[in-house]
Amino acid sequence: MDSDQVNGQTQGTGRRALLGAAMLGAGGAVLGLSGTARAAEAPAAGRGGRGLKSLPVPTVIGHRGASGYRPEHTFGSYDLALDLGADIVEAGDLVPTKDGHLVCRHEPEIGGTTDVASHPEFADRKTTKVLDGVPTTGWFTEDFTLAELKTLRAVERIPANRPHNTLYNGRWEIPTFEEVLKWQDEETRKRGKQVWIYPETKHPTYFRKLGLGLEERVAKLLRKYHKDSRNSPVILQSFEPTSIQKLNQLVDNPLVVLLSSATSRPYDFVEAGDPRTVADLVTPKGLREIAGYAQGIGPTLDLVIPKNADGTLGRPTTLVTDAHKVGLILHPYTLRNENPFLPAEYRKGSGADAYGDVFGAFRTYFATGIDGVFTDNADTGLLARADFLKG
Repeated sequence: MDSDQVNGQTQGTGRRALLGAAMLGAGGAVLGLSGTARAAEAPAAGRGGRGLKSLPVPTVIGHRGASGYRPEHTFGSYDLALDLGADIVEAGDLVPTKDGHLVCRHEPEIGGTTDVASHPEFADRKTTKVLDGVPTTGWFTEDFTLAELKTLRAVERIPANRPHNTLYNGRWEIPTFEEVLKWQDEETRKRGKQVWIYPETKHPTYFRKLGLGLEERVAKLLRKYHKDSRNSPVILQSFEPTSIQKLNQLVDNPLVVLLSSATSRPYDFVEAGDPRTVADLVTPKGLREIAGYAQGIGPTLDLVIPKNADGTLGRPTTLVTDAHKVGLILHPYTLRNENPFLPAEYRKGSGADAYGDVFGAFRTYFATGIDGVFTDNADTGLLARADFLKG
C-alpha cells in the first residue's frame, strides 16, 4: 500500500453481502460502545468464527511487515512482524518481473528499496517511465528477470526517519509471492497459529498494458496453494476498484478497496475516463457500490479524521458509520511511531527519527470505531489496543 500519500461486476454479490454482514457483527457492532463494552466483545469476535470473523478487533496489521524496524518487504521484516504479534502481515505489494513472476516491492521502481544502483551490470537499465501518469526515473522490476532480481538486496527506504534500519541493508533478498505463500504455511505450522497475509496488486492498469496482468497471476498462485476461498487467510487489496472487481470474479478471498486522498482519482478511473474521485467513492452511494464486490475499504487515516490547516486532527467524518451500514470493514493506513508521520498534536520535539505520542494517536483513531489499522510498529499497536480495550 502506498502511504507516503465491468462485466460480471456484481458476480458473487450475495455471498459477499453475507460475508460483509458477518463482519459487521465482528467489527461494526462495537461502533459507539465504551471501551469496557468493546473489551467484552472483542475477544469473542476474535475466536468465534472463521475467516475474517476469526480476527481480533481492532486488528493490528503489520504494514510491509515490521517496517519500523527492518527494511520493508523482506522476510526479516515479515518474521519480526509475527514475532511482535501482528494479527496480519502485509506480505506483498505485488509487482511483476520481466519473465512474469510476482515479487514483493513497495513500487516497481526499486532504486530506493534495493542496492541496484551499486550493481554496474545493471547501470544501463536505469530509465524514465510514465507510471500512472507520473514520470518516474529509476530501475523497474518489469525490466529484470527473477534471477536478476535475486542478485539484489533490500535496503531501508526512508533512512532519514529510520537510520537504525540501515544496519540491516543488504541482508535480505527480494521475496516472491510464491515464497510468501510457502512461508505463510511454514510459519503457521511453526507457531501453531494461523498466519494471515494482506497482499496488494500494485499499478494493475499499468502492468496490464504491458501484458503483465496481475490478477490472473495472483489467482493462479492462490489456487495452487488452496488459498482462494472466502475463509482463506489471505485478504487482497488494491487502489484500483476494477482490479478488485477482476479478483472478485477469479477468487473468493476477502477483498478490500484502498482509498487515497479525497481529491485523488483511482488510476483505472483516469484511464477509463471515469470522472469520479475518492470523495465520490466514500459517499453512501459509492460505499454501497463497493460493498457489491468487496468486504472492506482501506482508507487513508485522513478520510477517517481529516487534518486542520495546522496539521492537527479535526472532527471525524461519517465514513466509519457509513461503511459499517453497508457491511464494509475499515482498515485505514498507516500509523507510524516517528514524528513526521503523526498528527501535529502528537509530535514530540522536531527530530525526524524521534518517536511522538503514538499511543495517543492510536487511541484517537481506535475511538472512531475502525476495525483495524496498518502500522509499521505492530508491538506499539498491540499495546495501544490493549490500553483501548481496557477502557
